[in-house]
Amino acid sequence: MKRIATTLLVAGLMATPLLALPPTANAGISIGIGVSVGIPPPALPVYAQPIIPGPGYIWTPGYWAWGGPDGYYWVPGTWVLPPQIGLLWTPGWWGWSDGFYRWHGGYWGTHVGFYGGVNYGYGYFGTGYGGGYWRGRDFYYNRAVNNVNITNVRNVYVNKTVINNVNVNRVSYNGGRGGISVQPTAAQREYANQRRFQPTSVQTRQREVAMQNPAQRFNSNRGHPAVFATQHAGNFQGPHTVRAPAAANSRMVAAPERANAMPAQRERMMTAPNRSNRGMVEAPRERAQPQAQSFREERAVPNRASEYARPEPARERGAYNRPQPRNRNAERRQPPARGERGEKRPPRSSGGRG
Repeated sequence: MKRIATTLLVAGLMATPLLALPPTANAGISIGIGVSVGIPPPALPVYAQPIIPGPGYIWTPGYWAWGGPDGYYWVPGTWVLPPQIGLLWTPGWWGWSDGFYRWHGGYWGTHVGFYGGVNYGYGYFGTGYGGGYWRGRDFYYNRAVNNVNITNVRNVYVNKTVINNVNVNRVSYNGGRGGISVQPTAAQREYANQRRFQPTSVQTRQREVAMQNPAQRFNSNRGHPAVFATQHAGNFQGPHTVRAPAAANSRMVAAPERANAMPAQRERMMTAPNRSNRGMVEAPRERAQPQAQSFREERAVPNRASEYARPEPARERGAYNRPQPRNRNAERRQPPARGERGEKRPPRSSGGRG
């Protein structure tokens, strides 16, 4: 009897249609359409880009992910090594479809595909990627939109034409009310058929850490998360973690090429206004130093820079070779004693009587 009952139970379960479960398990990392939400994602925050860790890293911008009952939460932007040389990152994006905002997960490929026309900044200005390109096994970075340390990364160039100065809004979704009205181009439709690679494990880790942090949720931060961006994926405590928003007009560009000038230029820009001590002040060349001034005299007043460029007037202008002013006080002194001014004394034999 027990065997018959068990057999009937299994047969009944097999005959029952499978329940359609929402694909929330892989929301935020899936390649295709993921979770569907009835409310649009918040506006993109404006933040500074942390400096690149080293050559070969690709910037992946931050985005709003859906956390179920907790609502939207911010996944910080970060630098990531691609799964293979020659691959580029296509960011995920939210798009309006059939009455819902649906998540299209990001992926790796040989070309940057369509990502809803969303301006994520730092090279991802809505179409393609203007932050760099592959040349053989090396990636070349556009310093006009990337925060690159030229001491560690030598493959750099500057191309400011890729900076988008028109789309200044921070809308994070395509279509729907208030969304971006951009459709994929013919080339982007062709790129949709390219071979795609899933996000790396560190990218998944970045999303998981953000989801577990209450300070990343929009309900708590109202668009100002505790962490905007990280230098390394999954590490929210690193020294280059971005915890403050950038200027509202930066458009997520922040002109990193000015911040990463050549070392000599950077030192001149940073130290020239503060050169007030002896070690950094140089005397004007047109006013020569007096010969009688010594190094010991300079060390006696190390913080009075003007004294080094101001020679003693008497020694510089040859005052010893000029006629001295008449001192009337000296003329009123007592008459000199006898014997001064070459006066002759009487001979001893005369007793001084002449």
